[in-house]
Amino acid sequence: MTHEYLIKITKALADSTRFRILQAIAAAEETSCGALANRFPIAQATCSQHLKILAEAGLIAMRREGQFHYYHLVRDTLEAYHHALAAAFAGVKPVA
Repeated sequence: MTHEYLIKITKALADSTRFRILQAIAAAEETSCGALANRFPIAQATCSQHLKILAEAGLIAMRREGQFHYYHLVRDTLEAYHHALAAAFAGVKPVA
């Protein structure tokens, strides 16, 4: 994983609403934008924007069924991010 991609994922997860949306997707295994918008106090258009950022970071993938879009967590990306983040801080001395 490149440094730029690591930063892109970190930025996607830095927003608390996006982070909670990703948690909800992971817990549900698959869910729609409408279901997420109903669960969080945000408009469906705002939810769609958050989903776009998560998808661009490779954290979620979309499946289309008719007019509906269903999203699921891409666990491989999350695992690669975890390992890359750990490697980025390996050997770094803590600031006293």
